[in-house]
Amino acid sequence: MQPFDLVIRGGTVATATDSFKADVGIRGQTVAAIAEGLDKGKHEIDARGKLVLPGGVDSHSHIEQLSASGLMNADTFESATTAAAFGGTTTVISFVAQHVGMSLKTVVDEYHQFAERGAVTDYAFHMILADPREEVLAKEVPPLVKAGHASLKVFMTYDRLKVDDEQLLNVLQSARDNHAMVCVHAENHGMITWMGKRLVKHGYTAPKFHSVSHPRVCEPEAFTRLIACAALVDQPIMIFHVSTAEGAAVIRKARGEGLKIFAETCPQYLFMTKHDLDKPGLGGGKWMFSPPAREASDQEALWQALDLGDLQVISSDHAPYAFDKSGKLMAGKKVTFKQIPNGMPGLEARLPVVFDEVVSNGRFDVTRFVEWTSTNPAKIYGLYPKKGTLAIGSDADIAIWDPKKNVTFSDKTVKDRAGYSPWKGRTVKGWPTTVVLRGEVLISDGKLRAKPGSGQFLARKAGKAAEPLGRLAPEFDPKRNFGARLG
Repeated sequence: MQPFDLVIRGGTVATATDSFKADVGIRGQTVAAIAEGLDKGKHEIDARGKLVLPGGVDSHSHIEQLSASGLMNADTFESATTAAAFGGTTTVISFVAQHVGMSLKTVVDEYHQFAERGAVTDYAFHMILADPREEVLAKEVPPLVKAGHASLKVFMTYDRLKVDDEQLLNVLQSARDNHAMVCVHAENHGMITWMGKRLVKHGYTAPKFHSVSHPRVCEPEAFTRLIACAALVDQPIMIFHVSTAEGAAVIRKARGEGLKIFAETCPQYLFMTKHDLDKPGLGGGKWMFSPPAREASDQEALWQALDLGDLQVISSDHAPYAFDKSGKLMAGKKVTFKQIPNGMPGLEARLPVVFDEVVSNGRFDVTRFVEWTSTNPAKIYGLYPKKGTLAIGSDADIAIWDPKKNVTFSDKTVKDRAGYSPWKGRTVKGWPTTVVLRGEVLISDGKLRAKPGSGQFLARKAGKAAEPLGRLAPEFDPKRNFGARLG
């Protein structure tokens, strides 16, 4: 029997279904054995008293991304994935951001160059379509999906990014034709624009009014319209960053009707409220993201939706902008909330703040933590079982958690380049002290052990989650539409 290259000894192994005491044996880049009393390895890590979990999969992060207004966010792939690694995440799915007039393929090539020179974790891409014109959908999307970029993203709001309903239907049909998942930022654009103008006109310009400018109703309205479009085309969708109880209820109803609707939320919606934006001067701008944080009652509704399976994923929506003229204050210090870039750093903090609540505080057990932060995103986006679990043959991506370690977030200790922590002053119990990527130690003793560019691109197919139901809407069924064939 060939010896193990690495044995993680004596910890409590947890997956999305089970938790048990075992050693984990690794050969090369993959898990070779999980059992008690494994033979000695060439190298060993003592995990007694610790939890041995799959590395986190963060399926929603904006890295080295140019905004529609021409502003580059604060992070490079090196800094962002370093932050992810310190927080126990070993796989990130970031965005390739097409803007109006751009070639999607050219943009994809550029992002590959960014990641190849900097990433220290493994990575994949969602492709943002801000300009889904006919030639992009017909000529660029098919080969890019075949090359392993099996998810498309669209926005239903933001002036320079939004698609209208007809464009949305075109993207849904393209995804169905090419076997890809569609991810959507779904809010009612007209309501947001109208409310924003009204607030500014009346002199309500501080960052806290950002939360008022996104009416609660704009989320369930957009969800309902999006789901109707997806059902017409018979295309599964992922709804990003659910923030309200009403939004979760719309998803619950649709899933109850058997539709393939997936949805995520983020730590900021589980732990923050709109009152976090109520700071002196422009200080609240650090907590400006879209959709905004809501009410404490929404937090409980979102936890319930996770428990029921209406929401399947907790992602970071990492979108870092420094609190200076290179980022949040790009338009100066005498600005309205409409002129402050939206976004909040979160790659490093995502897992620890969720672990603290779910595991340390006992809201759920450790298997649910693994399910929402690693296994489910890997399954939904076609990375499972290579990623997202600890099983024989899976990549040896492992985070060893010290459940007794207390850490207090501080601006001085952040690893990303936003320069501040939105969790400053918050103490969490439980932290990943050793992180392994494909059998190699990535983080130990508080230090990064990998070189920039050592992360690998994960070409992927969309998987079962993106397979249509086969439910033809009456308008697409030749038996009910007078024989028209519209496929």
